[in-house]
Amino acid sequence: MDYTYEHNAYLRGFTAVCGIDEAGRGPLAGPVCAAAVLLPEGLVIDGLNDSKKLSEKKRELLFPVIQENALAFGIGFADEKEIDEINILQATFLAMHRAFDAMQRRCDYVLVDGNRMPPMPVPGETVVKGDAKSPSIAAASILAKVSRDRVMLEYAKQYPEYQFEKHKGYGTKVHVEALRAFGPSPIHRRTFLKKILG
Repeated sequence: MDYTYEHNAYLRGFTAVCGIDEAGRGPLAGPVCAAAVLLPEGLVIDGLNDSKKLSEKKRELLFPVIQENALAFGIGFADEKEIDEINILQATFLAMHRAFDAMQRRCDYVLVDGNRMPPMPVPGETVVKGDAKSPSIAAASILAKVSRDRVMLEYAKQYPEYQFEKHKGYGTKVHVEALRAFGPSPIHRRTFLKKILG
């Protein structure tokens, strides 16, 4: 992983290039979260990687390191009601836009993980598997994942019967069994439950 994507954008005259990624597109409950991160070019953060390849403990350790070293970062959410209303793709784009808007410094170019470009007020490009290629996107993936997990841990206290602390809302066997036993909670995505609950 290196700063090739960021560097190429800077060579083209852009001055602040941020990475954007999301967490939580697949779960049956809770929000989707996105983060945007502007790193100093060339900064090496030991252990930085795609959040999915890191343990929960390692992500938690990297979370404050990224925040302290970033030139700017932002975190944005779209909740389960918005997901049901506008669909998960559009809700993901909305969370990304909110993360971008929440940054302490305005960026002029975005690197977005995946192959779909959200509507953004600045130019940018998509990077497939970007969280394993771009340090900025990898950092964003960690901020998004940890932020969403923390929200789901709070929901676990409110709705203990679903055991959100174990699966963070993903459709595990434990989660599906709880859904069938108790029905959906206020934070479940109704449009995601049709195949499960009929």
